[in-house]
Amino acid sequence: MSPGGAGCSAGLLMTAVWLLLAGLQSTYGINITAVQDPSLANEGEGEDEGENEVEEEAENDSEAENEPQAEAEEDVSNRTVVKEVEFGMCTVTCGVGIREVILTNGCPGSESKCIVRVEECRGPVDCGWGKPISESLESVRLACVHTSPANRFKYIWRLLRPDQQAIILANDSAILEVHRDTHPKAFECETLDNNEIVASIKFTIYTTTELQMKRSSRPDTDAVLVFVLTIGVIMCIFVIFLLMFIIINWAAVKDFWGAKASTTEMQSELSSMRYKDSTCLDQSPTEIPGHEDDALSEWNE
Repeated sequence: MSPGGAGCSAGLLMTAVWLLLAGLQSTYGINITAVQDPSLANEGEGEDEGENEVEEEAENDSEAENEPQAEAEEDVSNRTVVKEVEFGMCTVTCGVGIREVILTNGCPGSESKCIVRVEECRGPVDCGWGKPISESLESVRLACVHTSPANRFKYIWRLLRPDQQAIILANDSAILEVHRDTHPKAFECETLDNNEIVASIKFTIYTTTELQMKRSSRPDTDAVLVFVLTIGVIMCIFVIFLLMFIIINWAAVKDFWGAKASTTEMQSELSSMRYKDSTCLDQSPTEIPGHEDDALSEWNE
């Protein structure tokens, strides 16, 4: 063979091999794609499910974000409700006490009023002269004006002396125990809150002799009160039993009162008849001769 023919045959052989390889490649590619289609489909489905899960999580997150927004809107709407509040009476007329804060609109359920809280209230500082919380012939216990807890206030006790400066006592508690002396004494307690006087009260401590004289001169009102109450209770019980007897025996009571009324009417009629008879019999004798004179004068004529 000539070199030119050998080159041509070699070129044709290379072309045939290339076409064969191309055909095999296409054949294996189709088969591979056919075999790989289910996996690719599964991968596509997995991707779709992943996308769906991402979308659901996004929706849940958006709902979770919307719920606080809705709650905040509800809180805002609740805050816009007008709540009317009124205050109860203060427990004291002077010093420091407590009072109730009552809600008249916006109470839970069907309640028209409800107590919201209890707060502190204040009156005039000067409470005048007070009374001991307990006393005996030997000692007296005094108390400053305060509310619970007592340790939130500061207390200053003074021993008052006429025409002299008061003596500040070392006791700084709300309770002071004093022993009676041969002379009466006067004490004062000031209640302070944040170095501001909120209440002031005074006490007089009598001697033992003065206390005994005061107790002996006091009228024995307890015995009189007990006697009056006993008499009142007995009268009330008697009236109740009387009313019960009248109600039970109403027919007999009615007949009794009817008979009594008829007898009184008969007595009144008899008395009126007797009065008429007495008036007829008690005519004056001067009237009779006058009638006789008139008759004689007519006969003479």
